[in-house]
Amino acid sequence: MEMRLRFVVFVVVLFALNTFGQQKGSQQASLVEYVNPLVGTDSDHSLSNGNTYPAIALPWGMNFWTPQTNKMGNGWGYMYHDVKIRGFKQTHQPSPWINDYAAFSLFPETGELIVDENRRASWFSHKVEISKPHYYRAYLSDYDVVAEIAPTERAAQFRFTFPESSSSHILVDAFDKGSMVKISPNEKKITGYCRNNDGGVPENFHNYFVIRFDKEFTELATWKDSVYTKGSNMAEGGHVMAIISFKTKKGEQVHARVASSFISLEQAELNLSREVGEQTFDQTRNKAAETWNKEFARVKVEGGTVDQNRTFYTALYHTMLFPRKFYEIDANDKVVHYSPYNGKVLPGYQFTDNGFWDTFRAVYPYFTLMHPTLSSHIMEGLANTFNESGWLPEWASPGHRDCMVGSNSAVIISDAYLKGIRGFDISKLYEAILKNTENEGPMHSVGRFGVKYYNKLGYIPYNVGVNENTARTLEYSFADWCIWKLAKDLGRPQEEIDRFAKRALNYQNVFDKSVNFMRGRNEDGTFQSPFRPDKWGDAFTEGSSWHWTWCVFHDPQGLANLFGGRQQMADRLDEMFAAAPTFDYSYYGTQIHEITEMLIANMGQYAHGNEPVQHAIYLYDYLGQPWKGQYWIRQTMDKLYNPNPDGLCGDEDNGQTSAWYVFSAMGFYPVASGTGEYAIGSPLFKKITLTLENGKKFEIEAPQNSAENIYLNKVTLNGAVYDKNYITHTAFLKGGKLQFDMTKVPNKFRGTLPESFPYSFSNHAK
Repeated sequence: MEMRLRFVVFVVVLFALNTFGQQKGSQQASLVEYVNPLVGTDSDHSLSNGNTYPAIALPWGMNFWTPQTNKMGNGWGYMYHDVKIRGFKQTHQPSPWINDYAAFSLFPETGELIVDENRRASWFSHKVEISKPHYYRAYLSDYDVVAEIAPTERAAQFRFTFPESSSSHILVDAFDKGSMVKISPNEKKITGYCRNNDGGVPENFHNYFVIRFDKEFTELATWKDSVYTKGSNMAEGGHVMAIISFKTKKGEQVHARVASSFISLEQAELNLSREVGEQTFDQTRNKAAETWNKEFARVKVEGGTVDQNRTFYTALYHTMLFPRKFYEIDANDKVVHYSPYNGKVLPGYQFTDNGFWDTFRAVYPYFTLMHPTLSSHIMEGLANTFNESGWLPEWASPGHRDCMVGSNSAVIISDAYLKGIRGFDISKLYEAILKNTENEGPMHSVGRFGVKYYNKLGYIPYNVGVNENTARTLEYSFADWCIWKLAKDLGRPQEEIDRFAKRALNYQNVFDKSVNFMRGRNEDGTFQSPFRPDKWGDAFTEGSSWHWTWCVFHDPQGLANLFGGRQQMADRLDEMFAAAPTFDYSYYGTQIHEITEMLIANMGQYAHGNEPVQHAIYLYDYLGQPWKGQYWIRQTMDKLYNPNPDGLCGDEDNGQTSAWYVFSAMGFYPVASGTGEYAIGSPLFKKITLTLENGKKFEIEAPQNSAENIYLNKVTLNGAVYDKNYITHTAFLKGGKLQFDMTKVPNKFRGTLPESFPYSFSNHAK
């Protein structure tokens, strides 16, 4: 009896251990299940909780897919509070404010055919909706159809589960602004193109698509500019659609394999063959999950809550969507791209759908750390853009767009090269950078708007007709510091190096010591008056002086000197969080959504929902008061991010708001690209393991971490006490372990001496 009991216990224990191992392995292999692409979709024009849509895609994929709840052409294509779906569209939209291009959709119906997008829209419920990066599922109750999507980089598979019906349909809507469809019933295929866009394309722009079905058509029709033609197999016009019909049994599944190309229909067919071929739907879905899991597993978090895991991996997902790959692999296995700048098909990489004003801050530094090969390809794409258009892009979708300020292409190029990333033509890119520093472009976002004033006076005057002049001055100054570092590394002439060193200090010219704020300055040297530090816009971009005063990424010590000392600067930082959230919106004429997002966050004048001020919390590291930053970093992560549809606190902006969270949750942040340093904050998890591209592992441990233990008491690097308020890029690349001893009470002695502070230009200008 005793032996039998021992045997039973042994079997039970063995089963339990095996089950635990399977669950643990399954958990590690299914990090994609933590991701909620609906985060950020509870947004509209007046209030952004992300202004995202559920992108069903692969990392940096050329095409995304998304359910469409809003009208064709509406930038808010999917809104969480909507209750009807009118299509499942291929999208390339980087932002609702920029809008979409090259979009078309598929939509299943049963019963009476309804073409009009408003009338055809079907009720659906989030309760039975499944949204993951690698898989989407929705039930269209009006038609009793389940629609599913699984993506590849340039293609996708659809699976439609129909009821018993003598009249089942699939409608392919090629959208307006120029489109064509052709139905080939013998091949069970629809081909076509769409040309919809909101700018940034050459005259010959097309998105060619091919859709192959696994069921024969019993009827076909086309719709062209409001005219429906039964039996027609081709239509070309302003807005066309293709409709195929068939009989279905209850539960019958109809598959559609879809791919597209910006080059040709033949290339679209090649993309479909390469990326989908004869795969089953489940195989495509599983491959997509594997791709995401492989990337997520390189940043393994442990010791957090389920919601923290969900928020983190959703943020990581958002960080790895843009810029999208705008290149294809031709029949000779060569990388080629259709140029959105000159309309030619050319060799080499190309990327698009990115605003560097947002993403230079944390997205590109994340790529340099975790994805240096991708970063190299992006740099090659920038060189190609310069060759094809004569300018570096600052906001591309897919070509140049006139949006935002700054000269931030210089920042990301310099940062990549200075961190040792190679494989691109740095001479060509440096030529492009120099051109920017002396010229205005064909639109204000290209080149440097106001450059002649900037180069002559050291700032862009408030009263010469250059909008948002002080913001431009500050961003040009930081870019010039990056160019100074790059010029030194490239061994450029000393006169050139000295020129950029001088311009790197131009931020000083728009700081008014009488009020201790950045301020618009007139051409005669007087400061703009009257002055309100809470006036949004005007001299600044999407923010006020409360936010832009801190935009001296490369020289916080120099900024502190302007304040009269580090304590005075720290006092103003403290005041930003304590001040009443007043504002003046007269420049815009209305309360823009960014203002509203600051108000509802209840963090004083701190406006985390927009980019200019997101680094400011980390400036306490430069002032000898790092514990204050640790407090506000955790406050921001805990209050302003969650894994729900309202889980962001402002525009996502191509992953930047999420990249701030990813870095901050890891315990550090790249305040100044080009320095090779990351300011240390307050890690969110008990352990994070980074697997770098070079094969090295870097562990970040905080065993005592909790909601209460947010302060750093002691830090060790590879077992040695580490008193710095920063860690270097080189240290990460070598691999190792950074350990944080976390406590409830701030340690007001650690990291308080100048030798612990991160880089400032004023301390290293040689």
